[in-house]
Amino acid sequence: MNKPTFFRSSVMGIVHLWRSVMDVKFNPLKYVADPSLQSYFMLVLFTIWSVAFGFIATYHLGWLGYSTVTSVVVHLTVLIPILVTNAVFVDAERDGEQWLKEWNEERSRYRLFTNRLKAKNLVRWNQNSEA
Repeated sequence: MNKPTFFRSSVMGIVHLWRSVMDVKFNPLKYVADPSLQSYFMLVLFTIWSVAFGFIATYHLGWLGYSTVTSVVVHLTVLIPILVTNAVFVDAERDGEQWLKEWNEERSRYRLFTNRLKAKNLVRWNQNSEA
């Protein structure tokens, strides 16, 4: 069993992490019908939270030179590429792209292979002592 490349593992991990936190299938924004409005509300919420954490850091941690605008820009430079990556993967899933199926199958097979000995219901049969 070949281990997936670091790039593939990283990209798939980012996509799964993003979906577990930010996917509208799991948060209340799933009731907003338009996907562009959902993205807009998510970005607005992100901005509100980064500013709020900036104020908290400034006040409680004593970071007097802390720049809330810089915090927002840094967060945007991290989150926007993740948002674009998620959009590419959603589009690929909708179109049934072969490369995405292969990456998911490879990841699934490798996880199954590496976790095969961690199963709680697994009982090894020792032929020498039980036969």
